[in-house]
Amino acid sequence: MTRFIIRWVINAIALYVAVLIVPGIEFRGDWTGVLWLALISGLLNALVRPILKFLTCPLIILTLGFFTIFINTAMLLLTSRIGQALGIGISVDGFWTAVLGSLVISIVSIIMSLFLRDELKKK
Repeated sequence: MTRFIIRWVINAIALYVAVLIVPGIEFRGDWTGVLWLALISGLLNALVRPILKFLTCPLIILTLGFFTIFINTAMLLLTSRIGQALGIGISVDGFWTAVLGSLVISIVSIIMSLFLRDELKKK
């Protein structure tokens, strides 16, 4: 359970950093909205992303993993659409904004996971 909470917080911080850094990703709401978006994003990454990776496996191999950037972009756009449908004020202006946002989210998540690696391994 602790591992889930740590991953959830990492995802929330990464989303918030993307909102701060990337022009075109806007969030209107309070910190609880970021937590809900992180939960939505985590569920999508746990349920939908493996299916997309399996279906696009030849493209991922052909592009030496580069196509996973577009899968991450699709996950960010889908998170945005679901968040808007649920009344959580996030908007992503377009595809290239989502690409940049997904790169920022990935980089922040990797860096934070490196710092919290020991905590994640204990549980």
